[in-house]
Amino acid sequence: MLSKTELKEVTREEAIIKLRDNQEALMNLRFQHALQQLDNPLKIKKVKKEIAQLKTILREYEMGNR
Repeated sequence: MLSKTELKEVTREEAIIKLRDNQEALMNLRFQHALQQLDNPLKIKKVKKEIAQLKTILREYEMGNR
């Protein structure tokens, strides 16, 4: 999970890589949750939040705000 200061300093390329990694992690967490192998279901919420933050950063780059 990235802190707020780390999110402010993320480049476009790093955001794309982290987004892809988080999407894969979310898929794996959902499989684990379905098989009842997930110890902490709140991990899913944290990964989804970080995905949303990274998508927001990428959108800011598209609009030229970053």
